[in-house]
Amino acid sequence: SEKISEMIFNTAGVKYAIMTNIPFDANEAAQWRPKRKEYPEQYRSSLRVDPLLAGDREVIETALRAADYETTLEGARRYLCDWCDTMKPEYLMASTTHKNSVLRKRQQHNKSVNEEAMRQPFAFVDAFISGASCNEEEEENTPSVIDESSDFMSQVLMKVCAERDLPLALKIGAIRGVNPPLKAAGDGMAAFVDVNMLGRLCAKFPKVRFLATFLSRNNQHEACVLASKFRNLHIYGCWWYCNNPSMIREITQTRLEMLGTAFTAQHSDARVLDQLIYKWSHSRAVIAQVLVEEYKKTLSSGWAPSRADIRRDVQRLFGGSYEEFMAKSLK
Repeated sequence: SEKISEMIFNTAGVKYAIMTNIPFDANEAAQWRPKRKEYPEQYRSSLRVDPLLAGDREVIETALRAADYETTLEGARRYLCDWCDTMKPEYLMASTTHKNSVLRKRQQHNKSVNEEAMRQPFAFVDAFISGASCNEEEEENTPSVIDESSDFMSQVLMKVCAERDLPLALKIGAIRGVNPPLKAAGDGMAAFVDVNMLGRLCAKFPKVRFLATFLSRNNQHEACVLASKFRNLHIYGCWWYCNNPSMIREITQTRLEMLGTAFTAQHSDARVLDQLIYKWSHSRAVIAQVLVEEYKKTLSSGWAPSRADIRRDVQRLFGGSYEEFMAKSLK
């Protein structure tokens, strides 16, 4: 298996990949304790903290009891710190989840319509202002992202991140179980999420570094604006449903125009190791096309980038900017 792994990494042109390891899952925890299993140097670990981010008391307390920790905030902190010692993670990470939209009946104030009155100028405007609606149903999107008021969030997760100087990586925008019979393959996407939530976290915890990627195309521009405002935020990758050429092209161009090379153009995000090969081959081709167009603009303005300039930019987009951000300490 190690030979196959090495062959895939070499074919994909990838130096290393970061695993997502879940201590709150008993089956996975058994792979680390009582004796940690060794793995090849191409792999690094990250520690998933989804229950802490969501403030899921039931899952947290079940894990604490199973490992003989006190079911208190201090017990949760010790639990997380001990797992950091065991896994030695590159960062902590979580994928935020959203609830499906709920269709609700809207109360109609006027069941009947005065057709003659509606022919008068501005009648539709007046009807809108008064609250009348032509639709009996409207969609109310109530996303459940992060419990910002949870003590698990502020007193456990953020405290450990700050004390250990560990970043928190967030993957934002998935809707779990859109089609339940498909199980793990039945997840969907929230078209719009509260991107300002990320800004609030960056402002409230300025000594914690945040890595973030968004699942919806609609949130990419706002994410770039936030990244330009907070030194503790790094945007990365074209995740999941954004991992197709048209999306990669658009997102990369927007980021280049707004952030220069201060972002990571793509990340592996492979559930199956073989996926590294196709993902990186098509990502490199698309990102190269975007860079060519940007360099044409600099040529037309009178500045010709050197080979060293181009190498620097490519290196930053494919890992260099991420490693600079990871080396940055805000303590």
